[in-house]
Amino acid sequence: MKRLIGIVAAGLAAFGLAVGSATAAPPEKPKLEIGVGGKPLLYYLPLTLADRLGYFKDEGLDVTINDFGGGAKALQALIGGSVDVVTGAYEHTMRMQQKGQDITAVIELGRFPGIVLAVSKDKADTVKSVADLKGLKIGVTAPGSSTHLTIVYQMIKAGLAPDAASFIGVGGGASAVAAVEKGNVDAVSHLDPVISKLEADGAIKILVDTRTEAGTRAVFGGTNPAAVMYLKADFIRANPNTVQALTNAFYRTLKWIEKATPEEIAAKVPEDYMLGDKELYLKALKASIPTYSKTGIIPADGMDSTLKFLQTTEADFKDAKIDVSRSFDASFVKKAAETVK
Repeated sequence: MKRLIGIVAAGLAAFGLAVGSATAAPPEKPKLEIGVGGKPLLYYLPLTLADRLGYFKDEGLDVTINDFGGGAKALQALIGGSVDVVTGAYEHTMRMQQKGQDITAVIELGRFPGIVLAVSKDKADTVKSVADLKGLKIGVTAPGSSTHLTIVYQMIKAGLAPDAASFIGVGGGASAVAAVEKGNVDAVSHLDPVISKLEADGAIKILVDTRTEAGTRAVFGGTNPAAVMYLKADFIRANPNTVQALTNAFYRTLKWIEKATPEEIAAKVPEDYMLGDKELYLKALKASIPTYSKTGIIPADGMDSTLKFLQTTEADFKDAKIDVSRSFDASFVKKAAETVK
């Protein structure tokens, strides 16, 4: 029997399948709804790839992805029960803890936010820094999303009030590009490939760039986790095999990204995500690849950085008692690292 298991395992490995998932307990809830706020964005590339590479199916999961106008809306869907799991910004776990909702991340997908603050070309001569944003209209994926809160954080650090500018939801793809190029907003806090498209069109001037570690540290004073997979704590307790299967699929995707070329990644992405310009998408990919997590584990300084971010941007957090250890459960990704090859 041991020899037979070894032969099966070798066969799975030869076809690029996860050996660990072949012997894992079956998921309690194989049919799942995943929420996301702007799936075409490179911020959420691991979700698209896990689906397109067939890694969810390899884990015995039948996944439906629901794309919302921004991360805040995906979070609302999780709280409301219309989705089972969300790929979204890590800070939502602490925000919901403060509100009495137990939401836990189980794998880090992005280690740098990748959010870029840029002004339209018409404002480039007068807006030289964050302090100059007063009175302007700023496009974000959706009010309450990480693109919104990140610029609020920078404004407060620059001595501006959180409401010193107006924030307009512009969505996550072509609609965001159009909002800037049609002059509907004066500045934008957004992600790739939107930023790379606007830059290539000569429509913006970049002020702040967190696609790099240096840029992230300049804004947050340390690392700052970006996209994660998070779920309700009671769902995790009731469906540990399902959560493990999801984590395995995402961990395997992160390892695939680590080894893949931008061309190999682009070949797995829907063409309409490229905003009509494959070469530009490849350029955006190259800029964004360093943002993806190498381990799937959120470092302690990243948790502390996120809490500081929330304490600065949200009045309710100034005296909030947040247990950062409840915001992330590393046990699933550690098991994935042992079993998923």
